[in-house]
Amino acid sequence: MSSIPPTARGLEGVIALESRLCRIDGERGELVYCGYDIRDLARNTTFEETAYLLWHGELPNRGALEDLQGRLAAGRALEPQVIELLESAPSSADPMSVLRTAVSALALVDPERDDASPAANLRKAIRLTARTPGIVAAFDRIRRGRAPVAPRSDLSTAADFLYRLTGRVPGEAAERIFDACLVLHAEHGLNASTFAARVIGATLADMYAAISGAIGALAGPLHGGANIEVMAMLEDIRSSGQDPAGWVRARLARKERIMGFGHRVYRTLDPRAAILRDLLVHLGEERGDRTWLDLSTRIRDTVEAEKGLQPNVDFYSASVYAMLDIPRDLFTPIFAVSRMTGWTAHLLEQWSDNRLIRPREAYVGPSDRTVPPLDDRR
Repeated sequence: MSSIPPTARGLEGVIALESRLCRIDGERGELVYCGYDIRDLARNTTFEETAYLLWHGELPNRGALEDLQGRLAAGRALEPQVIELLESAPSSADPMSVLRTAVSALALVDPERDDASPAANLRKAIRLTARTPGIVAAFDRIRRGRAPVAPRSDLSTAADFLYRLTGRVPGEAAERIFDACLVLHAEHGLNASTFAARVIGATLADMYAAISGAIGALAGPLHGGANIEVMAMLEDIRSSGQDPAGWVRARLARKERIMGFGHRVYRTLDPRAAILRDLLVHLGEERGDRTWLDLSTRIRDTVEAEKGLQPNVDFYSASVYAMLDIPRDLFTPIFAVSRMTGWTAHLLEQWSDNRLIRPREAYVGPSDRTVPPLDDRR
């Protein structure tokens, strides 16, 4: 009998830890934050309320919400050293690489970096959530030859980001839709980037180190980068004038993957995708433009008919962001803007009862080898 214990490729199905933050039922298409269904949260809370929920396990009352809103607004301004770093980055740099570097640099200007007390870690979580949108917006403006826009304390996180990105205060509909997008992306269990953050955090590295690792994991096209690939697909089909169904069938015939479909966890429609589709419908009606909605619908129907796959969160988020006039290469950084709350909540939970995360591997290499003389080696 083999002495190698059972393994799961990609750790699929392995329970690595317990958490009070998120429950996902892939068979029923359910996503729940701290006991609240994502549909309820997306419709009836703001991003700030959701952040508080993830950090504290309960929704805030009015006083607690106003306090958090004030602390987030007060923490938005970027240090001069961070602005200088963004200005030194090549205009052609990948925004995710810039974001990862800038977040790591925040550790250099935070006097509480090495204070591991729960109160200090919560303050760092708030500062990271407050500053990340500004980093993304400032770099986009700098690379376009424009000056960064100073934050406004009277705007929500969603509105302030859009304002600092475009220089214009967004309308009520755009603010609400983008706010809902941030709620939808805030947390999703032990995904690749969250697991990376917890593994790093479990070593008792500081929060900035753990978050930098999470951003690195999110950048991959099989994780947060998928929405960029979705938009590239949509733009390619539209610009070429190809029939969407024919385009999809041709790719499938070549065994190529259609980005934005299928999920490691969900066996039915990703609940976030359903909400984002509704937002896309609303945006299309408001602006009198159904281009992305109609194209997405044709692709969805074809993939479902040919492969039986349902859209995931990336499929519709790409179109929603495009209709909000957000540059395509900022889609994944915006994912990080939202997921900062989930990452930091997981770190706070990890450190509340820390244990080093150290799995074992099953060795399958050669055995009983001896070192031959150098001249005898091939």
